[in-house]
Amino acid sequence: MTQSFRPTLGLAALGVLWLVGSMMAPALGQDQQARALEEVRREIKALESRLAREHAERDSTSQALRRIELDLAGVQAQLSSLRGQQRLELVRQQEIGAETTQVRRRLSTEQDALARQVRLSFMTGREELFKLLMSQEDPARLGRMLVYYDYFNRTRSERIAVVNSELEALRSLEQQSAATERRLAELERSHAAELAKLGEAREGRQRVLDSIEASIAGGGAEVARLRSEEARLTALLDELRRALDEFPVNSDQPFTAQRGQLVWPSTGRLVGDWGRPRAGSTLTWNGVLIEAEAGTPVRAIYHGRIAFADWLNGLGLLVIVDHGDGYMSLYGHNQALLRESGDWVTPGEAIAEVGDSGGQARAGLYFEIRRNGRPVNPHGWLRGSPRAR
Repeated sequence: MTQSFRPTLGLAALGVLWLVGSMMAPALGQDQQARALEEVRREIKALESRLAREHAERDSTSQALRRIELDLAGVQAQLSSLRGQQRLELVRQQEIGAETTQVRRRLSTEQDALARQVRLSFMTGREELFKLLMSQEDPARLGRMLVYYDYFNRTRSERIAVVNSELEALRSLEQQSAATERRLAELERSHAAELAKLGEAREGRQRVLDSIEASIAGGGAEVARLRSEEARLTALLDELRRALDEFPVNSDQPFTAQRGQLVWPSTGRLVGDWGRPRAGSTLTWNGVLIEAEAGTPVRAIYHGRIAFADWLNGLGLLVIVDHGDGYMSLYGHNQALLRESGDWVTPGEAIAEVGDSGGQARAGLYFEIRRNGRPVNPHGWLRGSPRAR
């Protein structure tokens, strides 16, 4: 699968390995844990690659949709990254502005104080000190006056140094502000370019969807398509279970103990619900479809390992999380995938973004819970409703 929209592992890989150690058998050493993780990734990647080849051979239109939606996911991820960088730069710009205001105030105060000292020095003049030295004044008074003049000169020198320091700080802040402005301008240009790519990709996607729509114009064809997609999903889940049998997910709190306590993976309105008819036929929903704004975070409902993160016909960009004991949760129609196959996830962790991939007319998250490949009613596992978050 293309990696253009996948996060780099970097230091996160250390966290993955730590989680592997905490959730797999304690007898495994660190090297064995690393090998086990890599083996899991290889198994899943091989399965994803084979599925991609099969889709290409079986359905050129679906393959075109897959390619376009993966490209779209890459653009969406790049846009998200750019927006994040822009937010950081704007925050930095505000911080620089606040620092500049403070420095200007301090500089004004120091300049005023220095001006008063200069005026006082001008008024007294150096001849006053000379007259004092040549006079026959009391030596004690002379000593006090000399100390005063020394203090006065040192204070003036210190104020001059402070003014110079504040001026240097102001110059530095002005340079930082200019650099921030340049970075923001560059980010704006990149953002505009990515938006243009997004528009082109969406136009291409719409052409493919129009072609698909024309090919299934009859109600019978739609039902046949849904049956075919369900068969593919079932086959995928069976293969994933066989591939991961040797790498079980273990947890101190098993998934079965979470019945009725899990939080919905996304907020939104239910537009397709478990057990309801689909496409005006005897087919029923195996999960729920939650209408939500594109880009809304999709969150894992519980601890587990990502068993699949790729495009699947009918569900678009799909994430499947293995929770152990035969339980898996499925998250479909995403616009971007934030984690990759083999990664460990925790409850509430963002793993994707809501989208309309897989040929959907509007953005929404399709969500299922399955046990040993069979769909179960998610309402029995989740508390409240997707709006009650």
